[in-house]
Amino acid sequence: MKRRFMALCLAGSMLLMTALTGCQRAAEQANEGQENAGQKNVEQTERTEMETLAVPEPVSMEDNYRTYYEVFVYSFYDGNGDGIGDLKGLTKKLDYINDGDPVTMDDLGCNGIWLMPVMPSKTYHKYDTTDYYSIDPEYGTMEDFEAFLSACRERGIKVIMDLALNHTSSEHPWFQEACSYLKELGDGEPDPGECPYVLYYNFSKEKKSGFSPVKGSDIWYYEAQFWDGMPDLNLYNEELRAEIEKIADFWLAKGVGGFRLDAAKEYVTGADGSNIEILSWFNDVVKEKYPDAYLVAEVFSDMAVYEKYYDSGIDSLFDFDFANKDGIIAKVVKGNTPASFYSQRLQEIEGIFSAHNKDYIDAPFYTNHDMGRSAGYYAGEGSEAQTKLAGAMNLMMSGSAFIYYGEELGMKGSGKDENKRAPMYFSSDPSAEGMCRGPSDMDDFEMKFGSYEEQKDDPSSVYQYYKKAVYYRNLYPEIRKGTVNDLPEYDSDSVAAFTKTWEELQLHVLINVSGETQTLALQENLQEAALENGLYTGEEEADLTEGNLTIPPYGIVFLRSGMK
Repeated sequence: MKRRFMALCLAGSMLLMTALTGCQRAAEQANEGQENAGQKNVEQTERTEMETLAVPEPVSMEDNYRTYYEVFVYSFYDGNGDGIGDLKGLTKKLDYINDGDPVTMDDLGCNGIWLMPVMPSKTYHKYDTTDYYSIDPEYGTMEDFEAFLSACRERGIKVIMDLALNHTSSEHPWFQEACSYLKELGDGEPDPGECPYVLYYNFSKEKKSGFSPVKGSDIWYYEAQFWDGMPDLNLYNEELRAEIEKIADFWLAKGVGGFRLDAAKEYVTGADGSNIEILSWFNDVVKEKYPDAYLVAEVFSDMAVYEKYYDSGIDSLFDFDFANKDGIIAKVVKGNTPASFYSQRLQEIEGIFSAHNKDYIDAPFYTNHDMGRSAGYYAGEGSEAQTKLAGAMNLMMSGSAFIYYGEELGMKGSGKDENKRAPMYFSSDPSAEGMCRGPSDMDDFEMKFGSYEEQKDDPSSVYQYYKKAVYYRNLYPEIRKGTVNDLPEYDSDSVAAFTKTWEELQLHVLINVSGETQTLALQENLQEAALENGLYTGEEEADLTEGNLTIPPYGIVFLRSGMK
C-alpha cells in the first residue's frame, strides 16, 4: 500500500508539515518542546492553520468511499443572470467545492457531488420528470452538463445524479399517451399492443387509496401516492424496465458516476420485498456494464426497515437513524442521549448492515433537502459549537458521507420545503453576482451565521470548521473506510470514544459532546498513544500530559498508537 507521509505532532497542536510553506514555523515549534502543548502560537493564529497541514492522498475515481456535496442547482449559483441557478453557474463555482489541487486549502474538499434532479420538469424541485434524456432548460443545455462533468473529472469529483423512478410527471409523454388512449377506450380492456404505456403505470377502474381520476374520464384512475402530478410507474413492466436500462446507460455513458435513487421505499407501496427485488434488478443492470458506478438509495424510514434493503446488493442506503433534528447525532449533541450511544451504535451498525451485504458502504448524512437545516436544532450560548460538532460527527462516520449545500455555512431553513432549499449564502447581498432568488414560495427569514464572504477569512467560523473536518476525513482513510471498535472504558454521557481500523492504519477518535472540559486517564490500551490532531470549536485545544488527556468543550481529538 502506498504510504502516507505525515509529521509527528506536538500535543495539542495541529499537524505541521515541512512539505508546505510553513516549514520554518514547524521546525521552530518542534524545538519549543511539549511545554507549549495546548497553547496557540501567535504566528499560527495570524495564518490559516490549514496552510501547513499534510496533503491528503488523492482518491481514485473507482473509490466509492467519498465525501459528497448535495447540490440543488436551482438555488446554488446563477450563471446567466435570470435569478435561477444553472449548470454554468455550478461549474463556475466548482473551485468552492473542490479546486482539484490537493496542496491548496481554499476549497471545501468534497470529492463527490450529488446533483438533485436536472432533467426537464414542470416544478421547481424537478422530481417529476417529463424527459429522462434531457437537461431542464432552466438549468442549461446538454453541452453545459457535459462541460460540468468534464470539469468535475479534472478535479477528481465523482458526480451522481438524482434518478426518480417511482413516478414521472403527469406531463410526461408516456402518461399523456396512456391517458388519451384510455379516454378513447372507455369501459373496454386495454390492449398494450395498441398503447404499451398503459402498462407503464398503475391504472384501475376502481378508485383505490392513493389513486387519482384520469382527467376527462369517469371510469379510469391511476396510482399517484405523492400527488396527482406524479403518477407512479409500474416497475414490474418489462418494457419499462428495458427503457430504464437505456436511461441509466445514457447518463453513465456520458460520465455520470452513479445515481441517487429517489423514494425507493415507495416503488411498490407497502411492499419492502418487492422494492428490494426492484433495487436488485437495477443494481445488476448498472453494475454489469459499470462495476465502479455508485448507487445510493433513499429508504426514508428507520433502520429496522432500511437495513433489509441491503439484501438488494446496492452499495449504499442513507443512514436516516443518525440524521435530522431527532436523530442520534442531534440527540447526543443536545445531551438527550449519552455520547456513548453514538460510538456504540457506530460499531453495531457494521454487523447489522454486513449481515445483509458484506460489501455495503454506509451513507451517513446529517440533513438533506427534506429536513430542516441543522443551525435551527440548537439554541443558546453553545449553539454555534454544537452546530459545528454535529456536522463533524457526521463526517467521522465510515462510508460515503453527504453534506447538504450550505450546511458548512450554518444556513437556516425549516418548515415548508422551499425554505429548506433557500439560495446558497455566498453573499449577504441578494443582488450580488451569481446569487439566486430561490423558490417563489419561500418565506423571508434571516440567516443565523454570516455568508461565505463573511466567514471565509474567519478562522473560528462554521465554514472553516467544516473545511477542517472534511480535510481530516480526506487525510485519514481510516475515517472513511475504517471498521469501528467502541472504547467503552472511555465512553460516558459526555464522551464518545472509538477506534477506526483500515488495513494497517489505526486511529483513535474521542469526542467531547459537552460544554465542559473532560479529562481522561488513558489506560493501558492507549498508554502509548500520541495526540496527533484535533477539531476544536473554540480557542482551547486538547492536551496530553503524563497519560491524562484533556478534551476541550465540544472537541474532537485523534490519537495514534505509534506510526502505523
